[in-house]
Order: sequence, then structure tokens, then C-alpha cells
Amino acid sequence: MKIGYHASHEQFSPRELLQLVQKAEQAGFTCALSSDHFHPWSNTQGESGFAWSWLGAAMQATNLEFGIVNAPGQRYHPAIIAQAVATLDQMFPARFWIAAGSGQALNENITGDKWPEKEIRNKRLKESVEVMRELWKGDYVTHHGEITVENAKLFTVPETSPMILGAALTQKTAQWIAPWTDGLITVSQPMDGLRKFVHAYRQVAGPHKPMILKVQISFERNYETARTGAWEQWKNNIFPSSLLSDITTPDKFDALGQNIRKEDVAEKVLISDSADFFIQNINEFAGLGFDKIIIHNVNHNQESFIEFFGSEVLPSIKQTM
Repeated sequence: MKIGYHASHEQFSPRELLQLVQKAEQAGFTCALSSDHFHPWSNTQGESGFAWSWLGAAMQATNLEFGIVNAPGQRYHPAIIAQAVATLDQMFPARFWIAAGSGQALNENITGDKWPEKEIRNKRLKESVEVMRELWKGDYVTHHGEITVENAKLFTVPETSPMILGAALTQKTAQWIAPWTDGLITVSQPMDGLRKFVHAYRQVAGPHKPMILKVQISFERNYETARTGAWEQWKNNIFPSSLLSDITTPDKFDALGQNIRKEDVAEKVLISDSADFFIQNINEFAGLGFDKIIIHNVNHNQESFIEFFGSEVLPSIKQTM
């Protein structure tokens, strides 16, 4: 199992994030996950750097393994994403993976194209994954469906076979992606629900496909400060995915979150000032079979979080390199 650092482009500038992933590696984190948004979730978060430009710099500046959650099909043509992944893998073999999801209107709506229903978005996603895999073989690809590809060929192909995970938040989606992706990424939820989620996925995927868990936490040396920081930065993100996927602007997210209380956020984010609390929860997540656990400290105090995890949490968690 590896413990990773989440690089949140919605909350920090690319320059600051580059420094943070270097500090995370020095502290003992062994992988990283990059978000890929055009807009932040909130005007308060206030950033939205282009992750694909940043990834090349971050992978050169560290020895970490990197992943990204991406929605091919509308804002990005899958042939362009296939080219981007192949380029990173050619420079940094076996250090990069991609998780593909159906996307959110917050980012994809900028094209002006119609935001499709979930069924169409899912069909588009599956087609995009199929196209990317064909392009990585180095063959000419033509495809007509929810996406269109005409006579495309990658002349710079990956050094290794890139891993494509499926992004899923519900048991239904987890079972749908299981047969045609290489693994799964999801986000933390209460343990009973997460245990049922894993069981549902394993029923279809079998016992061996890798699973990655992104865990939202908020750490400060003072609990109330940690709770306030989580509320300030993350209160817009606690709604069901079926609602979040159709909201189009940060202003609308801010309107949605204006009545959210601190205690509401505490039900969705692991908030604590205790190393033992985080060690216990990470070990419980690991016990469900997750191969990587990505820690996203949702408040703005990243340096303190990285130092704290490096000195008081990570030494107690057995990681594989």
C-alpha cells in the first residue's frame, strides 16, 4: 500500500503546488494525485491551474508516482488525452496512471456543447477509453459514435501500458466500470457504506484489480481550527454526486453551500488534531484492500499538514515503495 498526497489545483497555484509535492515526497508520501478542473468548486478556493502542464514539471521535480482523474469526451478529445498520457509515460515510464470519469458540468460546460444525460456521458466515457487504448498500440484509429475520431495515430507511444482506472462514487457505477477498466478510484465515506461499496465492486471485478481511495481530511493542531478550515474550503463539495455533476459555475456552488453548517461538513470530512485518529482510519481503509490511499487535506494549511503526517502519521503506516 502507498500513501499519497492530493495536489488540489482548485485551491493552490501551480507554483505553490510544485513546492508542496516536493515537500510531500520529503515527508514520506510515495505517490500523488492531481485534480483536473477548469473551474474551482468555489470562488473562495480561487485557483484552476492546467494540470497537464503542471504534471511534467512535478514529475521531473520528484520521483513520485502520479495519477490524475480526467473526463475525456467533451472538454478534452480522447485522442489528445491519449497523446498527453503517452508523452508523460515516455518521459517517466511506469510512473503515471489515469482515472477516467464521466465529468461534471462545472468543467465540461465551457465548450458550449449540450451537457448530456448520465447515460450518454457513460457511453461517451467507455468509447473514449476504448479509443485511447487503441491509440496507445500505435495503430491508425477511426471511430464514429458519441465521439468521433478520424484516421488518428500516435507516433510517440507509451513506454509501458498505461493503467486506466474508473472513477466511481456509487455501487452501481463501480460495478459498471469493473469489467472494462484496470481498477477503481473512489472517495472516502463512512466505513459501513465503503465496505458495501468495495464488496459490490469485487463481485464484478474479482479480487485482483487495484483500488485507490481519496480521503478528505482536515488537520490543524487545534480541532476547531481544523473544522473551520474544512467548512471554509469544502462545504460546497458534500452534496450527492448526482447533484454536483450538473452545477455549472462556482457562483452556483457557493449559493448551494451557503446554508451548510460546520457540523454538516464534519460528517463528510475526517477532522482531527490527533495522529492516532488518522492512523486508525487509514489502517481501517487499508484493511478493505485499497492499494493506494490519497490524503487530501482540504483546509489551506498544507505545510503544517505535510510536516505533521511526515513526523507523526506516516512512520506508523507500512508503505510499499
